[in-house]
Amino acid sequence: MQFEIPESLKHEHEELHAELKKAIGAGGKVGEAAKAVAEALHLHFMKEEEYAMPPLGLLSALAEGRVTSDMKDVIPMTDKLKADLLHMLEEHKAIVASLKNLLDVANKEGKAEYAAFAEKLMLHAKNEEEVLYPASILVGEYLKERLKIS
Repeated sequence: MQFEIPESLKHEHEELHAELKKAIGAGGKVGEAAKAVAEALHLHFMKEEEYAMPPLGLLSALAEGRVTSDMKDVIPMTDKLKADLLHMLEEHKAIVASLKNLLDVANKEGKAEYAAFAEKLMLHAKNEEEVLYPASILVGEYLKERLKIS
């Protein structure tokens, strides 16, 4: 079974990538700080799109009570996220540190647009930590329970 990242999350990631690219293109100290954010973020976003966010595509079906045996194929993703969660959160700390630097540089240079972007991306990381990652893990745990998988 193919597991699709919810369209809203996919769009949000695409938007964040576009804004980061624009910040890099600004050049100067803002561009340098944005490059550091991109370096911290790139592999992390790839992991999220590989195994952290696709399970969330099942939430609507599960909330409606629809569970099918082929949904079990998402469990390796949720188990991987659960096992890697502490590392993902450590990556967030590095990403947020680079974002705080971008925020400081943007504020010093009077580039409110890039300061707002840094704040937006920090909030995105917090949302992942508080809502998206736990929800993704719960998808797997719920399916294990419903499908009687240990």
